Amino acid sequence: MSHTSARPADTGTSAPPKANAVVAVLALAGIVVSLMQTLVIPIVPELPRLLNASASNTAWAVTATLLAASVATPVVGRLGDMIGKRRMLLVSIVLLVAGSVVCALADSLVPMIIGRTLQGLAAAVVPLGISIMRDALPAEKLAGATALMSASLGVGGALGLPAAAFIADNWDWHLLFWTSAVLGALSLILVLVVVPESKVRTGGRFDLVGSLGLSAGLVSLLLTVSKGGDWGWTSGTTLGLGAAAVVILLTWGWWELRTRQPLVDLRTTARRQVLFTNLASVALGFSMFAMSLVLPQLLQLPTQTGYGLGRSMLAVGLVLAPQGLVMMAMSAVSAGVTKAKGPKVTLMIGALIVASGYALNILLMSEVWHLVLVSCIIGGGVGFTYGALPALIMGAVDHSQTGAANSLNTLMRSLGTSFASAIAGVVLAQMTIDFGGHALPSENAFKVIMAIGSAAALLAFLAATFIPGRRAAVQPAPAAETPVPAAQTARDAV
Repeated sequence: MSHTSARPADTGTSAPPKANAVVAVLALAGIVVSLMQTLVIPIVPELPRLLNASASNTAWAVTATLLAASVATPVVGRLGDMIGKRRMLLVSIVLLVAGSVVCALADSLVPMIIGRTLQGLAAAVVPLGISIMRDALPAEKLAGATALMSASLGVGGALGLPAAAFIADNWDWHLLFWTSAVLGALSLILVLVVVPESKVRTGGRFDLVGSLGLSAGLVSLLLTVSKGGDWGWTSGTTLGLGAAAVVILLTWGWWELRTRQPLVDLRTTARRQVLFTNLASVALGFSMFAMSLVLPQLLQLPTQTGYGLGRSMLAVGLVLAPQGLVMMAMSAVSAGVTKAKGPKVTLMIGALIVASGYALNILLMSEVWHLVLVSCIIGGGVGFTYGALPALIMGAVDHSQTGAANSLNTLMRSLGTSFASAIAGVVLAQMTIDFGGHALPSENAFKVIMAIGSAAALLAFLAATFIPGRRAAVQPAPAAETPVPAAQTARDAV
């Protein structure tokens, strides 16, 4: 942990009108980042033709974003604590715009992968935004603001899918990325104009060894999980990367416990409230992504299968769009429950709602309105839980660790989505029916994934029961101390 005193939050700019503007701009930035992740979905089946490459190679346009996001999120969060959260937020948005422009100009595989990697490096926008809110907003607005910011991940994804499908169906696919670039540029300008820089900074030296170790370990782990199905789960490449991930992450943990200013303070993450909140986050990330895998396929499979609904990608987007609106609405309800009962109760309620949504989906999956209903129930539960998670994290860590702690929690959710993709891929590949000479996932395969999604949400509920009882949702700001000069902070960071 850094020996440098954290600087106090700047409360001079937190009048209600200013606070509302800050929340709106940061939530917009979060939605833009989540839009970036869904823009490519409608064109994934067409990428081999569009980029003149094989399907296995074009899959890297998706995998590269996942890997870049996993590496950038904890590193950028720590740098935000050290040298300024707004500064790192601006850097992240610039990378998003740059990546979008590269993709918009791409007609071959390599520039597309480069652009998607740059876009993935912007993944820390949401945890940085939540951390800025903690420093800049009055206490009475914080619960609702952080719930909305956290929910923006799902809101942007749900609303972005129908928009992306409409653009892809009617115009050149490059317009998808020009749209992302324009929205990113708009967010950049608004952040520059509206969002204040926090004065809560730790300074100190950046843990370069720890960042390289964590990056190598996460890349090895995520490649094992995301590519194991393609390479073969018992292949030398998969087993080798899995073993490397274990060795590297254990070595990294040893280093982090012994260095004076670690990238991730493992002693803080071992605190009961932080530990079980992060475990619940993995399970919830799994649950949320399982829905994103199951419902679109059910909607698009031919009606001749007896359970497919034969809809277009645009229809899929329209079916899932209400989920985003419900998630946004539930973020406000989540904040109210958190204020009244504490974030632990909010998390437990949300987990039960998600579990019940998946259980209902096992029974109701034969009509479009069934899937609209189920997606709204699950989305509402996710809105509850994603509002509670940052409150639990910030209630257990020092002000100077807000960025790193929120970023690590976001990473845990991302790991959950990666595990969901791998496990669902195995189930869908193994439980199939023959349809005109092609193997398609069976109805029971989808029901198994729904049951697993429900079980994952129940695991999140179980983890939440181990979180300590109600306490302040967010620790108060530190008392005013002598500010660390900006020049010294920048010098210490080198």
